[in-house]
Amino acid sequence: MAFVSINRSNYAAVAEIYKLGIAAGYATFETEIPDFNTWDKKHLSYCRFALKQNSKILGWGALSKVSDRNCYKGVAEVSVYVHPEAQGKTIGTQLLLKLIDESEKNGIWTLQGGIMEGNTASLKLHKKCGFRTIGYREKIGCLNGQWKNKVILERRSKIVGMS
Repeated sequence: MAFVSINRSNYAAVAEIYKLGIAAGYATFETEIPDFNTWDKKHLSYCRFALKQNSKILGWGALSKVSDRNCYKGVAEVSVYVHPEAQGKTIGTQLLLKLIDESEKNGIWTLQGGIMEGNTASLKLHKKCGFRTIGYREKIGCLNGQWKNKVILERRSKIVGMS
């Protein structure tokens, strides 16, 4: 397996995994796949990876900034999606650990995630990788006519921003 940067040439495979996440009904409030230009603008250029085995992308992870304010320049939101056929095979763990490592190399001191309450696999993954629950947002979004809660997690770097 190898990490590859997400770009225009491999975005179709990334988008397909994203589409499967949307269809699952507990991974995101999004209902449509963005085109590459829209996705590209939303995510940080230095922390966007897919995990590839042979020629198949098994999953992807990316960071997006949480604010344009300078005081939050070291805070990013995490997205990790794994193809259903590759779930339970450490793909998510490898992607999240890669994002953590690269985020710290790029001055990110806090990673945060908002995970739907019923997405137990994602909650378990984030906790396994050092995230802690800091709260939840009650009925923060409506998906397919149902109001959903989001669990808010964060991971504070032990090496960036400690001075």
